[in-house]
Amino acid sequence: MSEAELTEIGAEAYLRRLAERGVEHVFVNPGTDFAPIVEALSRQGDKRYPRFVTVPHENAAMAMAHGYYRTCGKPPVVMVHVTVGTANAVCGIMNASRDNIPLLLAAGRTPITEGGHIASRNSHIHWGQEAYDQGGMVREFVKWDYELRHGQPVESIVDRALDVAMSEPRGPVYLTLPREVLADPVIAPRRQSERKLGADASHPDPAAIADLADLVARADFPVIVTTSVGRDPRAYAALQDLAEAYAIPVVQSFPNELNLPTDHPMHLGYDTASLLPRADLIIAIESSVPWIPVAVKLAPAVKVVHISADPLVLTVPFRDFEADRLIAGAPYAAMLMLHAALATRVTELRASIERRREAVFTRRKEIEAKRTSLRESAQGQVPIHPIWLTACVNQAKASDAILVNELGLNVAHLTMRDHGSYLGGNMSGGLGFGLGAALGAKLAAPEREVICVVGDGSYMFGNPLPYHYVSSAETLPILTIVANNHAWHAVGNATRSVYPDGDASRMNVMPLTSLDPSPAFEKMIEVCGGYGERVERPEDLPAALERALAKVRSGTPAMLNVHTQGRH
Repeated sequence: MSEAELTEIGAEAYLRRLAERGVEHVFVNPGTDFAPIVEALSRQGDKRYPRFVTVPHENAAMAMAHGYYRTCGKPPVVMVHVTVGTANAVCGIMNASRDNIPLLLAAGRTPITEGGHIASRNSHIHWGQEAYDQGGMVREFVKWDYELRHGQPVESIVDRALDVAMSEPRGPVYLTLPREVLADPVIAPRRQSERKLGADASHPDPAAIADLADLVARADFPVIVTTSVGRDPRAYAALQDLAEAYAIPVVQSFPNELNLPTDHPMHLGYDTASLLPRADLIIAIESSVPWIPVAVKLAPAVKVVHISADPLVLTVPFRDFEADRLIAGAPYAAMLMLHAALATRVTELRASIERRREAVFTRRKEIEAKRTSLRESAQGQVPIHPIWLTACVNQAKASDAILVNELGLNVAHLTMRDHGSYLGGNMSGGLGFGLGAALGAKLAAPEREVICVVGDGSYMFGNPLPYHYVSSAETLPILTIVANNHAWHAVGNATRSVYPDGDASRMNVMPLTSLDPSPAFEKMIEVCGGYGERVERPEDLPAALERALAKVRSGTPAMLNVHTQGRH
């Protein structure tokens, strides 16, 4: 080997440092800017680098990283091609921002120089792909963006990127990597350090928790509302203990995690509109939208406390919810502290705790009776009712299955107990999340069954061919279900909510909502070696699920195209 080949280049230092800081996978869609990365991978030898997963579309790569983090909690990296790759990743960055996903999006930068360097411009696209401010494309949705420059130690830049991403409130960061800098010899950092990523999360103010304990002690019917507190396994356990010990019911607003086992005695479902008006104390924990103000009228004297690493949700420009106290800090720590504060008052609280326990028990029986009635009513309906689809999936799945739900399942009819069993959609509404997220979840937890349910529109947004390709290439067998209502159901619902008596609401086919003629989605997976099946009758669904899951459990990806209600 020549001396030049023995000299470590920036790309090698970059990959080495990612691995040293705990990055195990890089989800990549490469381009001409990747020449130094390709060279570094070719020189790898016995060096420890992250594993590269090729994903043939940036939006799918972002969703895969998103689902990977939500399943295992390890920081993912996505690498894309300069401006054009960044543009395709923007929807994924928006989803990651609103969902506090600490991923590093790294993009090449088209060569800066026109000559004088081995990595200078040598293709006509290198002029067309230059931008005045490449980072400006994503700056509103990332916590930090930067361009690696000549003379800087790559290790220090990687450390800063990952530290910023992993510090609370977590979120995505963006790093631009010029081709010439990656091809240059490395600059040694001032020192090498190994430590936990990110700043330690702050603990809530003990005085604020003491005040909250007083509010709980005085409350007749306190309620906890959450959306995503269950992402942290420590918080998942702390919420169970707190709610059970003091009989505090929990309702979930637009959940995107399993926040409480569905059989927990304090689990009161997802209907904030019927439960929150009864509360005289609401404790919102990690819930950016704890209720819809135009639909939920709170009691006049209710006290409201918000607990989160970012209780103001500063990434959202305008947000105005009732609040008597905002408590910043790690939610799991807040719940442990509140539990300890209330433990000193158990004797005085015993009567109110038992009264609430009985009330919640009665309410749970009412909820279950209503769910049973809805399932029985839905069972024979044609086209297939979404509740029947959910009930059949619930019956067929493994007990610890991971359910990825993007506009397909009715979460109220699911039974889930294991942490990390549910990946719901995102507040940003960026469609196409579900397919890639399922790949990431399966990569992070290969021993668990993954079932991905998406609407027909979401399926098309999710880059289905790259999805099925990666599933096959990476041996990630997943059951994909398309809940196919032949329509943009959300568009129709939104129009009817604004104009309930309008002309659009009276039309048989509302403008801009039809997705007919519906493609034979079940054929798409077949071109990548998977198993596909079309299901139109409700009585055929249980057996179809059994056949599809048998394929998945034997290592073959499977897909069901289930024709459901809700058309137009």
